[in-house]
Amino acid sequence: MASDEPRLLMLIDDEPAQSRLISVLAGREGWRTLTVKDAETAIATLGTREGMQLSAIILDQWVPGDDACELIEELKSRRPALPILMLTTSQSPLLAVEAMRAGATDYLVKPVAPDRLMQALRSATKTEAPRDELQPLTEKMGDPLDFDAMIGNAPAFRTALAKAAKTARGHGHVLIEGETGTGKDMLIRAMHAASPRAKAPVRFVNIRGVPANSIESVLFGHEPDAFPGAFDRQIGALQHCDGGTLVLDEIDRLGEDVQAKLAETLTKGVVRPIGAKHGFKVDVRVLSASNMPLTELDGNGYFQPDLLEAIGPTRIALPPLRERQSDIPALARHFLSRIGDQPGLRSLSIADSALSLLSAYDWPGNVRQLQTVLFRAAVFCEGDALTADCFPQLLELIGETGEVANPQQEGVGVMLYAEDGNLRPLEEIEADVIRLAIGHYRGRMTEVARRLGIGRSTLYRKLSDLGIDNAA
Repeated sequence: MASDEPRLLMLIDDEPAQSRLISVLAGREGWRTLTVKDAETAIATLGTREGMQLSAIILDQWVPGDDACELIEELKSRRPALPILMLTTSQSPLLAVEAMRAGATDYLVKPVAPDRLMQALRSATKTEAPRDELQPLTEKMGDPLDFDAMIGNAPAFRTALAKAAKTARGHGHVLIEGETGTGKDMLIRAMHAASPRAKAPVRFVNIRGVPANSIESVLFGHEPDAFPGAFDRQIGALQHCDGGTLVLDEIDRLGEDVQAKLAETLTKGVVRPIGAKHGFKVDVRVLSASNMPLTELDGNGYFQPDLLEAIGPTRIALPPLRERQSDIPALARHFLSRIGDQPGLRSLSIADSALSLLSAYDWPGNVRQLQTVLFRAAVFCEGDALTADCFPQLLELIGETGEVANPQQEGVGVMLYAEDGNLRPLEEIEADVIRLAIGHYRGRMTEVARRLGIGRSTLYRKLSDLGIDNAA
């Protein structure tokens, strides 16, 4: 929401079209933009009356080129508290590291999405809640496309992965629900890679990223002159993915009018482009993701039950990180190992003090936020191990209460007692132990059987008797 007193943004950019776009977007959030076209003017502007009113800087790396980091250092030396965001076409982790070490607050890869840009500005200028100061970087480490890469032993998490691995081998539609950052995108990609349609056509559509008045055309296609501006015929995503897979991310944001049409299409297996006189038979598998339980939207009348039934014959719920805090130490070490492989960074260990601090936070951004926070800490760490002092934002939010449990002693995922204080049935405890073993040994069933001291055939019999899905 725009503020009453516009904040001043200096944009260092020599591309008129991009400058106009950023100015318009920033204006919607209450920013006034001052555009300069070169480094010399930018430095000189800092000393002017208008320059003293700046709240943030956006720097297009293309302007100073290879000297972008030097310019960031110069700007920070003159105005240390001023947030600087760097725009670049490069996705190199090395450049991200260099920019951050030079003093950049965030690193945005062009073309940057409007909501990403606004989030970066809000976070950099601390106008959001403190938790959002731990802002994400657009720099991403490549995610392996297999279930073994998803770390965690918490029973609810392992159950979700086992169900996903089993379902991946089929052809039915699947709905994955979970908060932002819980790993829905990675799980969907792992499912697609393991599916019989892995080599067939696939398309990923983020509902939020498509204008509401265009989503119907994107999904179903349109004929020429179907509506003003429809000059050519367009093949929709459903028809494009005939024989393959369509991934619909943030399906909870789909408009009600399109919901009804999509439900009918999936039920009948016939897609009809806008303006077409007849439909086309299609065989499409839909993998959907939602940031919130669709039953809640359905109950409130915001999501049509017919579509929920069509997309969700199999539903998988990924638990938030706050419900699987015992997984945080393993996740932290896993991410640090991957971060250490990035250019410009090195392998780091993590101290118990840091693990205790990480385990005490509730992680509203879930696993994605944990990865971002570790990346940022690794960039600035001067020692060989991350300690609690490497996470100043978390220390400020949580404080050193001394009440955090030792992560080494946190729950192993097996509860012996029920809520009424009595021992749980042996069958339930045995099922949890088996799930824990499957997670710990990443679904290697021969190793699971060996470690449990039973034969492989006995293990599979127990899986059947106890009703446990497995990812073997």
